[in-house]
This record gives sequence, structure tokens and C-alpha cells, in this order.
Amino acid sequence: MGDVAVARRAALDALLAFEQGRPVDQALAGALDRHLPADPRDRALAVELAYGVIRRLRALDFALNAAATRPVDRMQRPVRAVLRLAAYQLLYLDRIPAHAAVHQAVAQARAAAGPAAAGFVNAVLRSLLRRRERLAWPDARRQPARHLAVVHSHPDWIVERWLQRLGFDETAALCEANNRRPELTLRVNRLRSDPAAAAEALQAAGVEAAPGRYLDGALRVRSQVAPDALPGYAEGAWTPQDEGSMLVALVLDPQPGEKVLDACAAPGTKTTHLAELMGDRGEILALDADEARLVRVAENVRRLRLASVRWRQGDARQAGSLVGAGWADRVLVDAPCTGLGTLARRPDLRWRRRPGDVAALAALQREILAGAAEAVRPGGVLVYSTCTTEPEENQEVVRSFLAEHPEFRTEPVTPWLPPALRPAVDAEGWVQLWPHRHGVDGFFIARMRREEVPAR
Repeated sequence: MGDVAVARRAALDALLAFEQGRPVDQALAGALDRHLPADPRDRALAVELAYGVIRRLRALDFALNAAATRPVDRMQRPVRAVLRLAAYQLLYLDRIPAHAAVHQAVAQARAAAGPAAAGFVNAVLRSLLRRRERLAWPDARRQPARHLAVVHSHPDWIVERWLQRLGFDETAALCEANNRRPELTLRVNRLRSDPAAAAEALQAAGVEAAPGRYLDGALRVRSQVAPDALPGYAEGAWTPQDEGSMLVALVLDPQPGEKVLDACAAPGTKTTHLAELMGDRGEILALDADEARLVRVAENVRRLRLASVRWRQGDARQAGSLVGAGWADRVLVDAPCTGLGTLARRPDLRWRRRPGDVAALAALQREILAGAAEAVRPGGVLVYSTCTTEPEENQEVVRSFLAEHPEFRTEPVTPWLPPALRPAVDAEGWVQLWPHRHGVDGFFIARMRREEVPAR
């Protein structure tokens, strides 16, 4: 193991920035660059610590409240972050001895807030060590929602939603899946490489690579370095992407020479997949309302050396007027959503989302889908997708759209799914993937076709 103290310092910086409102991925990237620019082992430990604390935040606070004389929410921010970091090591990791975790936490507290804080941290952690095997977690029978929310560290409102639809055992399994470290999955760019060659290059660099769960063009890798530091990334041989996300472009099924609109395109992961599937022959317009995020689209297009993609800033709700009514053979609406299907990969979302976000985003999604649909030519295809599990954002949005747009009819997504996922297609022909059932992010995908205009 490398320098644990330095890894803890980077994780602590990231947690403090997260408490001040920064997304954890951005906070951690900055902390790693400051403290750990090179050593992959230390960087991996810092990532494990920071993401682990955020995944287990509520359970950690519950345990600390049982061990401390002062509630967690009334502690100084640096002291609270130090305690959470140490509690995560004591409760969920076994690679660092307990005495070392306590010692390092005391040193961090002294550096951040002085001798009194160091003494307080030492006392709390010693108390936690005595109590950790007999913590009185909420009772599962009397308080099922609170039990799952505290033990598995999710907000009550999310757990209550899932309990109503899935029941106790499945909700527990879903929460557990959200707390696992997600696999790094790569989408091989067949215009530049193939899965065998990409896997060979990774393995030559000491990175274990295995075929995807479902898709021939996917690789699952075990790596302790950032994806952009792996061989093949800079050369455009592959792109990091979850297999559930890869299915979206496959369901749209773009063909060489067609005109395709990606209506909510940034950061361009699905846009570039569309171009690869088309053999980079045709015209793809990547539209996004956030001009700054379009920079990521441009970066991805250039890295993958794609010629068929252009991009522009614009609101998908006005897509018909921006690109021309009926301009596109195929339109993808990968709509902004609550992201509740990606909580393993983006653990901070569970703490940033609020109950009202579901309805607010569903309203936006309906507007985006209606606006983007104007760009679909008669006979063309429209795909709607999200990375959330909530029916208001998924099935209800599509049902509302179809009721208001009789010129569109639904088409089952079954032919474009791998056989192992076809049983997940519902009676309406749409698919909702679940992390605990399918081992991928929780994507929803629906496919529709605009009716041809009858000839006169």
C-alpha cells in the first residue's frame, strides 16, 4: 500500500468540498490532482474512501451519533468530515488497522481544528470501537422504511417509493446494489479497434479485462487508475460506458447515411456511440441546452476521430424549429432525469435529489419529448430513455406523449436487446433495467415510430 495518510488527506478535501455543494466527482478530481498526481494505489484508496463515505453517509452518522456526546449535525465541518472518514474505515474496511485509522483521524483533526478537536475525535472513535458490534439499528419489522434507509444509507423518500413498488426484500437488494463499487465498463470503438485487440492492450498493461455481461462490444475491467490513463483511451479505441447506457443507441438502431438528432447530447457518450454504429457515415446533430457541456461532446468526438457529428447549443423543446420539422430519420431523447438508476456510480445524487424533483423533471421531460418529436420525419424513429427508476419520469411520460401525439406508435424494444434482457420488456414493449436484477445502471428505454403520411 502507498501513503495512506496522503490518500486520506485527498479524500478529506473532497468530502469538505462535497459538503459545500460540489459534485463528488469534481471535488475528488481536484483533490487527487493536488495531493496524488501519480500513484495509482493511493489514488484508488482516496476514491474508495471519498465515495465510500458518501455511499454510507447516513449509516455513518447514525453510528457516530450513538458514539458521540454531540450530534453530528452540530459538529464543526472539518471534525465531522474526519469522523465520517474514520468511521467508514472502522465499519466497512478491513485493510487499514483500527488503531492506524484512529491515529490518522486524530492527526487530521488536530491539523484542521486544533488540540481540543483531536481529543474529541479520539474519544468518539474509541467509543465507536466499543459499540460497533452492538449498534441499535432501526427495527426492520416496526420501521421497515427507516431500517432500510439508515442501514443502507438512502433518504427515506426514495426508500418509501421503492418499498411501495418492490416490497422489502427487493428494495433491500436494490439499496445494496447501489452501495457496491460499480464496474468500469468500456465500449469498444469498432472503427478504431475490436474487443480482442482492446482487451489484449489492456492486459499487456497489467489491467484485467473480461467480456461484457451482455454485449459483444463491451469490456469489463478491473483497474486502479482513472479511465483516461488506460491504454487505448487517448487513441479513441474505447469509451467508458455502462452496458445499460449502451443499449440506448442500439435500440435507436441508426443506419449509415441517415440524419440523426441527439436532442440532449452532452457529454456525448451516446452521440459518439450512434456515430460508431453508423460507421461514421451520415449526419448526427448533437444538441444540448448547456453550451459549456457541449465542450465535452466536442472533446469526445475528436478523441474518437469521428467526422459525422456536429454540435450546437439549443433547447430540445424547440428542436423542430431549430433543426427543421421532419429533418431527422431518427431522434434520441436521453432526457435529464433524477438519475436514481445510477446511485452506485453517482452516490451523491441520493443526497442532492429532493422529492419534488421527480414531478418537476417529469414535466420538463414531457416538454422535451414533444419538442424533439417535431424533428422526426414521417416513418422515422423516436427513442426516449432515462437513467432513473421512477415511473413518473418513464412510463407515464411516454404514455402521456402517445396520448397527445397519435401520429406516433410504440414499437417493442425486444429485437435490439440481448436475449438475457428480453424478459425485462414489459407489456407495452418498453424496458426498465434495475441494478440489482440486471447488474447495470437502471435505464428505461422506449421506442416509437412516426406513422407514414398516406399518399394522395
